[in-house]
Order: sequence, then C-alpha cells, then structure tokens
Amino acid sequence: MAAAAVVAAMIVPPIAATPASAATSVATSGWTALGPAPEPQVNPLKGFIPFQGTYGNFPYSMEWAYFPVNAVMTGPDTFDWTVMDAALDDVASRGHQTALRFYLDYPSKPSGIPQFLLDGGLATHTYDDYGNNGVSVSPNYDDPNLRAALDKFVAAMGQRYDGDPRVGFIQAGLVGFWGEWHTYPYNGDSGRPNWMASDATQREILTDYVNAFHTTKLMVRNPNTMNASMPIGYHDDSFALETKTSSLGWHFMDNMVAAGATDKWKKYPIGGELRPELQPCIFSSAGCPVLEDGGDNDFPGSVAQTHASWLINHYAFQTGYSATDKPTALAAAASLGYSFRATEVLMPATATATTVDVGLTVSNIGVAPFYYDWPVTLVYLDASGAVAKSVTTPWHVSDIASGSSDRFTATVDLRGIAPGRYTLVAQVTNPLAGGVPVRFANAAQDTTKDGWLTLGTTVVSGGGTGSGPGAGHRGGPGGGPPGGIWW
Repeated sequence: MAAAAVVAAMIVPPIAATPASAATSVATSGWTALGPAPEPQVNPLKGFIPFQGTYGNFPYSMEWAYFPVNAVMTGPDTFDWTVMDAALDDVASRGHQTALRFYLDYPSKPSGIPQFLLDGGLATHTYDDYGNNGVSVSPNYDDPNLRAALDKFVAAMGQRYDGDPRVGFIQAGLVGFWGEWHTYPYNGDSGRPNWMASDATQREILTDYVNAFHTTKLMVRNPNTMNASMPIGYHDDSFALETKTSSLGWHFMDNMVAAGATDKWKKYPIGGELRPELQPCIFSSAGCPVLEDGGDNDFPGSVAQTHASWLINHYAFQTGYSATDKPTALAAAASLGYSFRATEVLMPATATATTVDVGLTVSNIGVAPFYYDWPVTLVYLDASGAVAKSVTTPWHVSDIASGSSDRFTATVDLRGIAPGRYTLVAQVTNPLAGGVPVRFANAAQDTTKDGWLTLGTTVVSGGGTGSGPGAGHRGGPGGGPPGGIWW
C-alpha cells in the first residue's frame, strides 16, 4: 500500500462538525452529548516539530534545540545559563515549549567539552566519520573528572529547570555522537576500539537525571535492561526506518521488547526524529525507497508500535510539503500522542442557587497519554464575552489513559455573578504564559472563544451575590464521592 494511503488508513476519518446547538440529551440524567470533530491540527507537546525558529509551512507547538555543555559549564562548579535561557525565551515567545539535548561530541561541530576538562588532561579521540574530519572529538566518558563534572552539570540543570513551563522534554544526551548514546563504528566490533561509556558511567548519568528532574519528563535513546525500570521515556531518532520489531534484533522496538519496556509509554513519553532521508517522501503516494535491508518505511505501523507523541520533522517546516502530500503529513502529525474528545457535559440550563453541579466526560482517543498534570479550567463568559468567573478544577486529563474515558464533576460557587445568561467554556490550560492550550476534538472547540471548548449556556437568575469558595471531584462513569467546594 502506498505510504499516503497507509497513513490515511490509520487516521480516524473526519467527522462532520456538529454545531454546539445540535447537542442532544443522553440517557444519563442531566448530561448532554457534545458533538465530535477531528483532532485539531496543533496541540501542545505533540505532533511534528522543527529546529528552533519561526516557520509558516506547518503547524507546531514545540521546537527542538541542541546545546553544547561548554556553552553553560564554565568551571568545575560554575555555570552561565544565558545561552539556554535565551533559546527557551525565544521559543516561548511563540507560545511553544522546547525539547532539548546537551552534547559533548557532535560530529562536524566544535567540541562541546568544557575547556577546564581538556586543560585537566581529559583524553579524547579524533575521527573523520559522519563528515567530522577532526572537528569534534570523542572524550573518554569514564574519566573520573568528566564523570564528576557531568554529575554537577545535571544536578545544576535540574535545580534550575525542573518544572520550568518553557521546557517540554529533556533528552539525556551527553554521551556518544550527537548525544545519542552510541559511538558506532567505534563500538569494539570488527577490530575497532570501543569509545562508548561503560555501563557504570551510563547508569550514573541516568541516575543523576532521575535525581535532578521530578516534574520535567526525560528521555534516553536506547531502551535496555539498565534503564527499563527508571522513570525515563525514550526517543527513536531513526523513526519509520529502524523502528518496528524485526528479525534483525536491533531495531528500536526489538530493544523495547528485549528490555521488557513495551508498556513504558503508558507512563513515560516516546519521541524522536522521523528519519531525515524519509521526511521528504514518506507521505507521498510513491513513498520512499528502502534505504537498508529490513528498513520499515512504515509510518503508521511505527506509531502504532511505539505510541510516539512527537517527532522532529524539520523538512515539513523548512522546505514544506506539496499540496498533494501535505494533507497526509498533517494527518500523520495529528495521529501522534494524545487526542481528547469531550463526549458529555453536565450543567444546568438555569441556576437559582448559589452553587451548581457541573461535569465533563472526556475520552482519550489518541495513541498515548498526556504526560503532565495540567488542570482543566472552566470559565463563565457574559454576553459580551468577558470573563465573569474562572474556576481551576482538580480535573487532570493526564489521568485518562489512551483508549479510556473519565467523568469529572465539580460544584461551582456562583456567588459574585450577576443575574444573566452565561456561556461555560473549558480548556486544559498550558502553564506557559501565552502557551498553546490543549484543544479538544469537538465541533464546539473554538466556537465561542479561541482556545476554549464551548460546553453550553446557563441562565443565572438569583443567588449571585457575595463571594465564596468553589468545589470538585473526579469519579468513574457514575461520578465519585463528593468533594469540597471550588471557586
């Protein structure tokens, strides 16, 4: 089957948009159905992403950045984070998060090794592979001074950036060519030396990351038994070429199976890069040539096996797809990661008391969870569109597993709202100021207020004076035990 047809086959076909006013009552008392729609073209922390920059060819919500360690580590205990902060601020100015990696050795780029380590006698290897021609050098990763420096570097980065809303994902990096945790062909085969870090050094670096980052999500390149039990996700940087399980035994999913890590996506993210040689052709009707024996050339199959949330695909942004290929590429990007659809809403048509019960049933129809606990915000808009009341609920879509639904309920205090007709809208709010919100795959998304899902209208006819707290809880299909009152 041609690549475009294969990708299209895995995407849920577009559903005719249903106006919010066409929502119909359902059997569950008080709950009203919400009309579906396709997954929005852009949502945070998922889809295709470019290298850092401004692009108009393709929608995106996250950007990729590399950093050399020596750009920030100025001495054994000193750091200057100016370069990283400038990049994060630049990306955030577009409402985007950054996915990033630090490196010591990037073929064809100047070395990322801090000068104090070189001055202290750190041994390095020169090489011409990957077009490097001696520009960068591969360090002795097991050198005690380098190990001590990396321990301090990771700890300092975690202290400064863990939980920073500008950061989407951090890849462990640091080790190997491009920070991709390999030194091939210098891996001990065919009589060549082995430049790769020892298992002890690899474990030490990953442990440093786990100890330093408790909120921001981490990734490492190679699934194996060493890291399978660690709270770290993975990135496949040869996506759709060396991804699916195979008879070769070394593809990304072969390693996932061998490590017993095939279910890690349920808690920890999977990302990576669509293999660069495939980016221009994988979504065309002709497809791509097979680049190597056992190559996948199967984008939807790779998504299905990995449950990937995001992929670098710089071609989509720098060059751009033809009018013929772009719809397939857009559908492929939308097929990555989570996809939330609100199926039912609970809200009164009229409210005379000081509190009202509201609720929302949400399904995750995507291939992966949402990995951060961003809350759902409810807002009552008056007839002019102004915010009359905003409620930050205790509802988190990160609680909804791929292929599952959750029903959330809350009691909202209406004191302080003047009598009148109000539209209730909902949003999973990005903690990044000006960041892209999580949009729902619903017909009523963005119909009243950009970035918000319209749930319906309520006429407040009394009790709307004074001020007080507001309330909520999350339950299963029949709700749950009552919670407190929420603003």
